[in-house]
Amino acid sequence: MSEIEDLFSRIDVDFVVYTQAADLFKEAFTHRSVTYDGGQENDNERLEFLGDAVLELVTTEWLFRHFPDLSEGKLTSYRSALVKRENLAQVARKIDLGYWLKLSRGEDRSGGRNKDYLLANLVEAFIGALYLAAGNEVTREFIHRFIMVELDQILQQGHHIDAKSELQEITQGELGITPHYQVLNEKGKDHEKEFEIGVYLGDRLIGQGGGRSKKEAQMSAALKAIENQDDWFNA
Repeated sequence: MSEIEDLFSRIDVDFVVYTQAADLFKEAFTHRSVTYDGGQENDNERLEFLGDAVLELVTTEWLFRHFPDLSEGKLTSYRSALVKRENLAQVARKIDLGYWLKLSRGEDRSGGRNKDYLLANLVEAFIGALYLAAGNEVTREFIHRFIMVELDQILQQGHHIDAKSELQEITQGELGITPHYQVLNEKGKDHEKEFEIGVYLGDRLIGQGGGRSKKEAQMSAALKAIENQDDWFNA
């Protein structure tokens, strides 16, 4: 059995799906940096766009059916936790999807094969390719088996919590202060921005976090502040 056959065996998808759409999956595995290096391949950004939409729809429907008593806000927080970068990157690591990621030499040397945002994008692109090659049902099964299964752990660890709202409730209720956020650093190209944001009470930094968007970085900073609230609350 070849390595690519082994991948499809591990995710329980008929290898015929790959053989009939090999070019599509190769595109899903190709990062944009390859085209910057002068490669002729199509990169995976269009498939990532499609996969993101498919993932959101499948996740939304599953949550809607499985939690009939939850409010829209709760369902949204569950969905956000399931499809966020860190969770998708862990899915990629579980099935060793990063092994197949085609990168420029520079991106590969910088550890790109293990970067959360590249792995998360790869999962979305793979879902896009799987949807086009195998259809809705196979794709749905893949998402259920490898992504939805993480929900229990996400809930146990509190990763579904709207950290910004919770932090604001704590600080306003106990201290009468509204936290504010400030960009500490940003790096990367426009399509691969990374933000580092701090959350403050007055001029006092109480948490900081990073993410691919300012919103994601703010949520990370707020969660860190909540985790460390004993350090600043009683200071």
